[in-house]
Amino acid sequence: MTYTSKQDHSRAVEDYVKHIYKLTQRGERATTKALASRMGLEQGTVSGMLRQLASRGLVDHEPYYGVTLTEEGKELAMRQIRRHRLIELFLVELLGFEWDEVDADAERLEHAVSDRLIERIDAVLNHPRVDPHGAPIPSASGAIDNPQYPSLVELGPGQGGVVRRVSDSEPTFLQHLRECEIGLDTELRVVAIEPFGAVRVRIGEREVQLPREAAQRIEVAPSDPR
Repeated sequence: MTYTSKQDHSRAVEDYVKHIYKLTQRGERATTKALASRMGLEQGTVSGMLRQLASRGLVDHEPYYGVTLTEEGKELAMRQIRRHRLIELFLVELLGFEWDEVDADAERLEHAVSDRLIERIDAVLNHPRVDPHGAPIPSASGAIDNPQYPSLVELGPGQGGVVRRVSDSEPTFLQHLRECEIGLDTELRVVAIEPFGAVRVRIGEREVQLPREAAQRIEVAPSDPR
């Protein structure tokens, strides 16, 4: 990706714009409190950084509402998200990492590798559209195709589909899915909704029960009920 700004940005700045983008894409406000919680920082630290981002022209601040990315801020966020997701896929597809093992390494590498290496990784992987968790990878121009799928909890008994995306926020969750043999493109069907919202699903000849919180993090492309 060709990033057009002449400014040099620190790792912290790159992380902030990425998290602001992710919050707003989920329909949440990028407030000081929300960012502090997401990034594990004190609100005073976040507040000071947001003022720096505004002075650099990367965010607009609306009192009592939070911040939104400017066009330059969005461009930087897309650059970082592209780098992170391509590196994750490279680690899984070519180096044999599991999908629950790649986030921390990708987080470090996305700030260190050159644009030339990122574009070489993209070419070697044949210009992929999604990362190992099904999250869309922005194109080199910053365009992103982000189709919306229902989560597993939105399906009823007898309904099913193919897993298209899972939350990658917690490695332990991804490890649990791996142990259940649930991954991208896994076909599953809801058997029953148990008390307290747990979802029992059929995968081939097996049945697996998922807590509601886990089922909410699995997005599927629905198929016709059987």
